[in-house]
Amino acid sequence: MSQQEDLSAMQHRIDELVRRVGQLEQTVDQLRGTGPAATPAPKPPGRPDLVTIPDTPYDNALWTDSDDEGLGARDRHAP
Repeated sequence: MSQQEDLSAMQHRIDELVRRVGQLEQTVDQLRGTGPAATPAPKPPGRPDLVTIPDTPYDNALWTDSDDEGLGARDRHAP
């Protein structure tokens, strides 16, 4: 099996897992007597919200005129 076929098979399995987890969540909501509009469970203390970081490269314009962290400005010397 090629690497592309392996990746496609894994993606198919992940998609199926996500679908089944969604079904399970709906079943649990029905058993609890709540619907999809139910309020989410409170977040445990000390756990930050997850943030998705894209795989795409950052725009180089973000770094224009920035100082090198810990090294100071490019046009000045350290004391």
